[in-house]
Amino acid sequence: MGHWHDVTNEISGPYRELRERVPGVVGAYAELHRSAMAEGNLSARTKELVALAIAVTRECDGCISAHARGAARRGATAAEVAEMIGVAILMNGGPATVWGPRALAAFHEFAGDQEAAPPAGGAPAGGAPGAGATAAPTPGAGATSAG
Repeated sequence: MGHWHDVTNEISGPYRELRERVPGVVGAYAELHRSAMAEGNLSARTKELVALAIAVTRECDGCISAHARGAARRGATAAEVAEMIGVAILMNGGPATVWGPRALAAFHEFAGDQEAAPPAGGAPAGGAPGAGATAAPTPGAGATSAG
C-alpha cells in the first residue's frame, strides 16, 4: 500500500468516532453522498472525476484519496484523470499544479496503474516545475475530511 491508502486509513478511525458521536450528521452526509454520486444523467465515473477536480481545488488530501479511489473503482482512465487535472489547473491556477499531481498519483495508486510515469527530470516530486520554490503542503496536513 502507498501514501494515499495511508491517508484513507488515517482518517477512518477518527471518522468512525465522529459517526458514533454525531450519527445524524454523518448519516445525513452519507445519504447526501450516495444520492449525489448515484448514476443519473451523469455517470458515477463522471461524478467521481468532478469530485476529484473539486478535491484538487480545495487542496484536500482526504477528498483526493476518496475520489481518486472512487474514480479508479468506476473505471476512469489515467488519461481522463490527467485531462480533468488540466481543467482544475485552469480554474485554480498555481496550487492545482501541486495538488493535481497528487491527485494523479492517488489515482495511479488506487488503480494499481502500471502506466504511471516516473517523475520528470526537472520537476520536484509531487509538484510541477518551479513548485519547489514554495513549500508544498505536507500530505495529511490541514483538512483531512473525506469529501
